[in-house]
Parts: sequence; structure tokens; C-alpha cells
Amino acid sequence: MNIIDTHIHIWDFEKAAYSWLENDTSILNQNYQLEDLEVERKAAGVTTGILVQAANNFEDTNWMLEVAAANDWIKGVVGWLPLMDPAATAKALEDHYLNNPYFSGVRHLIHDESDPKWLLQPAVLESLQLLADHNLTYDLVGVLPEHIDTALKVAEKISDLKMVFDHLNQPPIKEGLHFGEWGNKMREAAEHPQFHVKISGMGTTSGKPFEWGRYDILPYVEFVLDTFGMQRCFCGGDWPVSLLAGSYEYSWKRYREVLDTLLYEKEQSKVLYGNGLEFYGIK
Repeated sequence: MNIIDTHIHIWDFEKAAYSWLENDTSILNQNYQLEDLEVERKAAGVTTGILVQAANNFEDTNWMLEVAAANDWIKGVVGWLPLMDPAATAKALEDHYLNNPYFSGVRHLIHDESDPKWLLQPAVLESLQLLADHNLTYDLVGVLPEHIDTALKVAEKISDLKMVFDHLNQPPIKEGLHFGEWGNKMREAAEHPQFHVKISGMGTTSGKPFEWGRYDILPYVEFVLDTFGMQRCFCGGDWPVSLLAGSYEYSWKRYREVLDTLLYEKEQSKVLYGNGLEFYGIK
């Protein structure tokens, strides 16, 4: 069975600035190149990948596009654009990205912004409309229930923008089976067909680094599959951030165990491969 990892990061401090890593003392504060993943991604059975931005700058995006062009198993890049400046966003799209076959979507590190309503600024909304106009996707890296509220308001204003909640928008795994506010807001989001869910980042969210298992995450995966529908869910490894909670292969084994419990093989193939290709417009 083919598997697409829709959430792979790479970073190199000589290629771009990563402000969120400046004071980090974990294993993340070092360079991570795509070749560092090669052995484990083959062991995990991953056949296709999407690179996702790790910095709010052009340097990170441009480097990812270079890496994608040099590695045939990478099929897309979720990059960054200066959404606060619609004119600059439009120029970057026209001059550089619309004609690049790997440029598949956009993300901004909204969880690093002090205002959870950052996306609702008029200038940002104007830029997001440009993405929709060009059939580009938007990755939502939210960590608060308020980020879901914001996404819902974006959906009301731009109904044709395809969006995905990275890492299920941080479900309350540490609280056990209590879905709470997260669950209520995700149910509301599921009513909008433009929203999708990326099953990713669950090891680091679990609160059980190196000890989390299928039963820690199964209720939340089952919830999004039931609520959004299998056809709007797909998976991502979140490497190298996922290394804080276990190896790359370990994470993928847990996700596959859960999907094997919940879905028939044909459905698993959609969640593990087909849905991700379709969302990011990969032929």
C-alpha cells in the first residue's frame, strides 16, 4: 500500500532563520536534512512526501522547493507567503510560485502569533482569497480552541478555500476521553466541507513521550473520521518534531494500527494515500 506523508519538515540554519528554535534546548535545535529521514521513511513504508514550512520567510520556502525538485518522492511543498501584504503575496505568486509544480499550499505559524484571530485581519483575508482563487490550500497550525473559531470565520468569508487542521488542532489527549470544547468546535467545523483533518503530531500531544500507544490516540482518530468523514482525513508524520515522542517508524506504526482497527483496507488506502494527493492537487 502506498503511503503519503503530508507533513515533513526540514531545516538548515544556513538556509533560513527559524526564530522559534533560537532558544530551544531539545534535539530539534540542529539541522535536519531530507536525507536524514531516508532509512526510517523506507522502513515505515512511506512512498511519497509533502514538505511543510517551518519558518515565516521566503528562504525556507525556496529551499524546500529546491529539495523537492531534487528528490522524486517529494511531490509537493506547503510554503509561506507574506499574507499581511496582499500585493506582495500576489507578486510572489505570479513571479515565483504559480508556475512551480511543487508549490501546493501555504501555511503561517499562527500559533506563534499573540492574537488567535490573526487570520481575520482584512489584509490576511485578502491574501487568503488569492489562495482560493488559484486553487491553493491552507494549512491551519492551531493549538487553541480559539484557532478553530477563527478558522470557522475564515470559512464564512472565503467558502472556496480548502483548509486542513494540522495535528487535529491539538486534541485534549492528556485528558483521556474528554473531547470537551475541542470536540464541540471540531463538530462545528465538520459542517463546512472545505475543512479537512491531518492525523499527525499525536505523539507529542499525548503527554506520553516514547510511551504513547494506539489506544491513547484511537478515540481522537475515530472522532475525526466519524465527524469529518474518512474522505476528508489524511496522515502526516510531523518529522522531526515527532522525534520528541518517538522514532518516525514508531509514529507510523501507531497510526497504521489505529487505521487498521477502524477502517477497511480500501478506506485505509484513501486516508494513507489518496486523500492527501487529492487535497494538495498532486497528479
